[in-house]
Amino acid sequence: MHKDSFSNMLLGVDYYPEQWDYSLLNEDLDNIKELGCNVIRIGEFSWHLLEPKEGKYDFSFFDEVIFNAKKRDLKIIMGTPTATIPAWLAKKHVSILSEYDKGHKISFGGRHVYCFNSHILYEYSEKIIRKLVDHYKDEKSIIAWQVDNEIGHEGSDECFCDNCQKQFRLFLKNKFNSNIEKLNYVYGTAFWSQQYNDFDEIPMPLKTITTHNPSLRLDWERFRSESIEKYIAFQAKLIKEICPNAIVMHDFSGGGLTKHVDFSKVARHIDVVAYNNYPVWGGQKEPIKPYEIAFNLDYMRGLKGKLFWISEAIMGAQGHDITGFLPRPNQAKMWSYQAFAHGCNGLMFFRYRGAIKGAEQFCYGIIDADNCKGRKFDEVKSFFEDIRKYGKDLNQDIDNKVAILYDYDSLASFRIQRQSKLLNVEEEMKSYYKVFYEQNIGVDVISIDKDISKYKIVIMPHLIITKDEIEKKINAFVKSGGTLIMTYRCAVKDKDNNLVFQKTLPINYSDLTGINVVEVESLQEKEIVPIKGKGKYSKIMGTCGVFRELIKTIDAQVLFKYEDVFYSSFAAVTMKKHDKGIVYYIGSSLQEDILDKLLKDIIKDCKIKTIKSPKGVEIVKRGTKTMYINHNQEEKEVENILLAPFECKIL
Repeated sequence: MHKDSFSNMLLGVDYYPEQWDYSLLNEDLDNIKELGCNVIRIGEFSWHLLEPKEGKYDFSFFDEVIFNAKKRDLKIIMGTPTATIPAWLAKKHVSILSEYDKGHKISFGGRHVYCFNSHILYEYSEKIIRKLVDHYKDEKSIIAWQVDNEIGHEGSDECFCDNCQKQFRLFLKNKFNSNIEKLNYVYGTAFWSQQYNDFDEIPMPLKTITTHNPSLRLDWERFRSESIEKYIAFQAKLIKEICPNAIVMHDFSGGGLTKHVDFSKVARHIDVVAYNNYPVWGGQKEPIKPYEIAFNLDYMRGLKGKLFWISEAIMGAQGHDITGFLPRPNQAKMWSYQAFAHGCNGLMFFRYRGAIKGAEQFCYGIIDADNCKGRKFDEVKSFFEDIRKYGKDLNQDIDNKVAILYDYDSLASFRIQRQSKLLNVEEEMKSYYKVFYEQNIGVDVISIDKDISKYKIVIMPHLIITKDEIEKKINAFVKSGGTLIMTYRCAVKDKDNNLVFQKTLPINYSDLTGINVVEVESLQEKEIVPIKGKGKYSKIMGTCGVFRELIKTIDAQVLFKYEDVFYSSFAAVTMKKHDKGIVYYIGSSLQEDILDKLLKDIIKDCKIKTIKSPKGVEIVKRGTKTMYINHNQEEKEVENILLAPFECKIL
């Protein structure tokens, strides 16, 4: 198996043949081939089938599946089965199970029930992966290996067991070079008499009266992320050891910015990022907004800065215990076009056939329990037939000129101390993204450790933790001619999640921004404080909310100021011009139309090309082609092109 073993666009389905009678296999594979598939994704939840008893391995079932798939020229993405440990393992080694509350083990029966810091997990994972990969290492039809499944999803990113307590203390001991007094100083443990004499006295942040130390909690967040990252790295390294030319991928879940794991760091250890794209899920009245779907896709592409795969694209209604919204005719098909527009270059639909038993009976597939080909089958077939025509263009890299930055530590800091009950950093990021999306301007959503030198506009929303390497990167970007947009709650804390003595806000950015933040307050409404424009914005009045910083200018220009009686002398939005670059500072969550106006002016000043389109119509250029995507349930016309409800045309 070689990295160049596939050159055509991957189009396929997620197939779980072990859940069906073997007599259906050939009929299923014929149907999958009829759909226009060239790949199936299998094996990710099959540990017991592969090892029914400890040390007794049996790969015969998947040997048959692969043999019959090959006869139809279907390639394979094979999963390591570690997301669902077998019952015999949980029974023999109870310590492998994770704990949400100290002393209360998670019950065997779901998925991801294991502790990432269990040496038993590593021991048994290595055994099954070694046997599995060694068995298939020469199988040329396997074009990629998927490690585990949706890492850190559904609460599996937290555990408070003895394994985690021991490893957390070791994590801190290594960080502070066994110097407990250094930890006491950094954490400020003199507060509430929290001083420690030894690392063995340090607690995990379990439930306590009031709250735990914010520095300890941030280190716990880093520890959680590192624990999960190490497990994926371990699997990827093991596969490469046995099969050096293997392509290793992982199927990331949604909600990555809210997890106790840094997806961007996990992505360093794999070759291909894959994403399970669910614009609607069980219990949702309607799908999330088109710009939110696009944001999630751009975030996935940004994990490695490369094209990615969709490992699960929905076609039917979804839900475990509560069924969700049924995508309207051609709507799920349209979402798949949108995925390709944002950098997907391989896609698998979830799932070939919906389950009739187990927890996902209401996760409907291309074919339902009646086993009849219907509308959804025809939609997938027509989508594959059309999209494969554009393989060359859709395999081109994406070169955007706008980036939105995020930082795992800052996101974690807001989980620890939200500061305003209305402040949701991901939603704030999306409010900026939406303006660019509606102008049909591509945006990269990237971790702060990525190179930003190529961008014209960089948005830095709520990066509350300041670090030397970030400061250097941001200053260099502005000095080289970039336009920077900073928001409130940037550069408020040091790398240990503490406020900084004798430093004005934003810490170490006063020269760059030309401002100081004098005082702050949390606002418990989204549009509550009046603001008024100055200069070219003098005719604009509106509101802001969520949180605000009272800004005193040093040498920045005031664009908007607060208009309430006590604080009308303070700026709300400022701009400072440098020799080449420009820095905007936004001190509160602005009323939507004011933010829209401000960002559109910045776009115009930066000479970034916009494309006009009706509301709900997305236009994306990929290679030599232009994709026109109608997210509306009614017909729309754009550039003399008529689009049916939920239609995509590529011209």
